[in-house]
Order: sequence, then structure tokens, then C-alpha cells
Amino acid sequence: MSQSFLNRAKNQYNTLSETERYLIDYIKQHLDTIPQISIVKLSEQANVSTATIVRTMQKLGYSGFTAFKIHLKDDFDSSTEFSIVEKIDKKIQEAILKNEQEVIKTIQLLDSGTIEDALQKIIHSKKIIIFARGFSELIAKEMMVKFQLLGKSCELHDDPNIIRTISKKIDKKNIVIFVSLNGKTKELVEAAQNCQEKGVSTLLLTANQNSPLYDLCEISLVGFKSEISYFPEYEVRSRLPIQVMARIILDAYAIRTEEPRQLDS
Repeated sequence: MSQSFLNRAKNQYNTLSETERYLIDYIKQHLDTIPQISIVKLSEQANVSTATIVRTMQKLGYSGFTAFKIHLKDDFDSSTEFSIVEKIDKKIQEAILKNEQEVIKTIQLLDSGTIEDALQKIIHSKKIIIFARGFSELIAKEMMVKFQLLGKSCELHDDPNIIRTISKKIDKKNIVIFVSLNGKTKELVEAAQNCQEKGVSTLLLTANQNSPLYDLCEISLVGFKSEISYFPEYEVRSRLPIQVMARIILDAYAIRTEEPRQLDS
């Protein structure tokens, strides 16, 4: 049994409440099953709240229940029961690394000159029109709201038929922003073709340089998309690269439009 855990429990025993002491005793008696259960399961089996579990672990010097299990694993390297903790921890680390890579590599791919060109187009446009479909609509909606908060006229369309119709009537003084992870959505491609024919400025936020939308749009910001997907059966890949680029454009726009106000004051 983990001496580290026992020593912590012994040293802090007088500071624990009756319920917390009961929990410690329960864990000692069922130590061999701890690696396989979640905090919710332990709560049910020991008949204590998850808050009690977290509070008890923190009193013993752990950041939480999972951290407690990881420390137990270190004391039971030869135990097959605790190998599951290491496997779970590694998978979570892989998920963290995947998201970190998407953010870092997306930023590395961005060109300041392209961002400046996009910014100037947006600033000098009469209105921003955003076209997006699927999960990209969430990012597009955030962009619309923030542009509006900054005093810029902006509208979002996500209905296929409306996108096709409006794209044929857009004023050249406006700019269209396409938000599309793969750049292949049919109605968005048709809309980009309509914009190109009418000479309307277009900006694309995507993670696919080899796409019809990339070829059709005037300015394109391309992010890095990991090949790893934790939802392989569904087309719900991470939009994090798109989110990063959208945030940069919004922040840059806020900075640029704030500068004239500061000079006037």
C-alpha cells in the first residue's frame, strides 16, 4: 500500500471531518478498485458527495481525485491494476497536445501581410456579410456579434438557399467572409463564384488550402488541422484553427479601429 498516501492521511487525520475520515478509511479498504472508478462512481459507492472527495484530496495535498490516483500509480508501478491510470493520463495528454499543435501551427502559418490586407478590406468595407454552415456557424456568429459591438455593420447567413440568393445581390462596397473548415461546402462554393463574378471582395477562414473556396476567394487565412479526430464517425472535426484566426482578425480590427479614437481624444 502507498506509504505516501498513508503518511498524508495520518498527518492530516485530525484536521479531517468525520465524513472525510470515513472516506479515507473507505479508500484504504478498496484501494485495489480505485484505478478503475471515476470520482462519480466513488461518490456513489462510498455514499459521499464529489465535493467531499475533492476537498479531502486537497487536504491531503493532492489537486484532485485524478491527481491522487496518479500518485498512487507511482507507488504501484508493478501493479497491473494501476496501469489503467497511466494509459488514461497519456490519452488526455495526447488530446492536450493535439489542441496545442493546432493553435501553435495555425499561428505559425499566418502571414502578417495577409492579415493586414484582410484588415484593410474589412475596415474600408461598407458592410461585412458572413457565410457559414454547420459547426462553423458558431464561430461566425461570434464574429458577427463582436463586429457589431465594435460598431461595424455585419450580418450572418447560414441557410443554403439564402446564401445562394444573397450572394448574387451583394454590393461591391461590402466584403464577404466565408467560414469553412474544409472549403468544399457546395452552397458556399456557389456563393464565392457569384461574388467573384460580381467583383465583390472575399475573405476565407479555412483549414484546407486545396479546396474550391481557397481558389475562389480573394484573401485566404489557412489554419492547421490535425488529422486526429476523437469523433471519427461524424464530420465534427475541431474548428479550433478557425477560432484562432477569427480571434486574431477580431482583435486586430479592434486595435486598428481604436487607434483613430485614441488620436481624436
